[in-house]
Amino acid sequence: MTDLTSLTIAEARTGLAGKSFTALELTDAHLSAIEAARVLNAFVLETPDHARRMARQADAKIAKGEGGPLAGIPLGIKDLFATTDVRTTACSRILGNFVPPYESTVTSQLWRDGAVMLGKLNNDEFAMGSSNETSCFGPVVNPWRRDGSDTRLVPGGSSGGSASAVAALLCMGATATDTGGSIRQPAAFTGTVGIKPTYGRCSRWGTVAFASSLDQAGPIARSVRDAAILTRSMAGHDPKDTTSVNRAVPDYEKAIGTSIKGMKIGIPKEYRLDGMPAEIEKLWTEGADWLKAAGAELVEVSLPHTTYALPAYYIVAPAEASSNLARYDGVRYGLRVPGRSIGEMYENTRAEGFGAEVRRRVMIGTYVLSAGYYDAYYLRAQKVRTLIKKDFEDCFAKGVNAILTPATPSAAFGIGEKGADPIEMYLNDIFTVPVNMAGLPGIAVPAGKDVQGLPLGLQLIGRPFDEETLFSLGEVIEQAAGRFTPNKWW
Repeated sequence: MTDLTSLTIAEARTGLAGKSFTALELTDAHLSAIEAARVLNAFVLETPDHARRMARQADAKIAKGEGGPLAGIPLGIKDLFATTDVRTTACSRILGNFVPPYESTVTSQLWRDGAVMLGKLNNDEFAMGSSNETSCFGPVVNPWRRDGSDTRLVPGGSSGGSASAVAALLCMGATATDTGGSIRQPAAFTGTVGIKPTYGRCSRWGTVAFASSLDQAGPIARSVRDAAILTRSMAGHDPKDTTSVNRAVPDYEKAIGTSIKGMKIGIPKEYRLDGMPAEIEKLWTEGADWLKAAGAELVEVSLPHTTYALPAYYIVAPAEASSNLARYDGVRYGLRVPGRSIGEMYENTRAEGFGAEVRRRVMIGTYVLSAGYYDAYYLRAQKVRTLIKKDFEDCFAKGVNAILTPATPSAAFGIGEKGADPIEMYLNDIFTVPVNMAGLPGIAVPAGKDVQGLPLGLQLIGRPFDEETLFSLGEVIEQAAGRFTPNKWW
């Protein structure tokens, strides 16, 4: 029998239905894989007893013919999603050993459909980072290595634990969040598939907030089909989230394998950056050729305000973060560091509880929202955001079905290689940030490898609530490029 951890969700679903193995056997195989891969630091909390209990329940339902669409499928949960009676920290010291008495909407829908929770996954502190090096639990290690090198690489961020765990076959899929690329960039760095759905497609309720107008939950998975299966369970209207959109959730899996003949794919000229590595340019050209061979029409498009997306993002996101993080004061929950007055207690708690990157962004955000600077920075950034959104709308109005771009400007880099310069780190999000600013769906699909044998991804950007087109196009790229798995060294 095939090693159970190497199955896709679609394959496992078939095996469970055919009684080839049980949900408990599937779960145990993944729990053993997690134990053997602790060097990757992907999980910050393992929940084996919880997982086995859920697996037994799934087996009982499958036996009665009542199993849901994810019955018995073992998943990892990013430590940003609240899980009832299971520690949730956002990988920050300030939340300490916070154990929520409630469940996030996204995870509750996964459990409704029969999924099994293996544990909580590492992420950048409060999702602020592009390398998963800001977590209070330490950096996550990418299961991929450069050919002939044992240098430890980052898996990308902030959903680095999710991407690393899926790539290393520790879980069949994982929840993730994307504020400026935190699903798509780590997916590209680890040879996995990651989709950021349209803003409002998945509920944000019960998910620790970073920047409320940008945050969106989505899955990281081993294949485009698996990503479609998970998105269907995670999506849907939630009255508890006022930004959640009340529209029916399609069966995304049906989009897999549908013809893309006649679709118009935009190639934005502004994404051709000065100094772009030749292998990224080559990958982009290859991806366009694959779509063309499948019947799509390629057209050059212009997104003139893309240049301003990154600076505008790094005003809007920290501003919203400084507001959202004001609630962490040491009074109601989490860490408390005493002081001689309540003001000093706030200062001590936040100084000790927040890491350097979070403090940096809180300071930037507080500055751009302060009296005298609000109009010059925050208001202007929001106006730029409107222009970015209009650029995309103009493209789609001309009949463009989706836009093809690189997912990242390079392959994964070494742990510690870029930490000294925050700006250099922020540039990792250059291709992904415009999608969040416009609230659009975007998917990253593995498309090739660089000269050192590391995975590279392509990004497809879609019309609002048209994730189905992204899944059908993503499948074409996946079929042409194949799927990638790292050589096991851990």
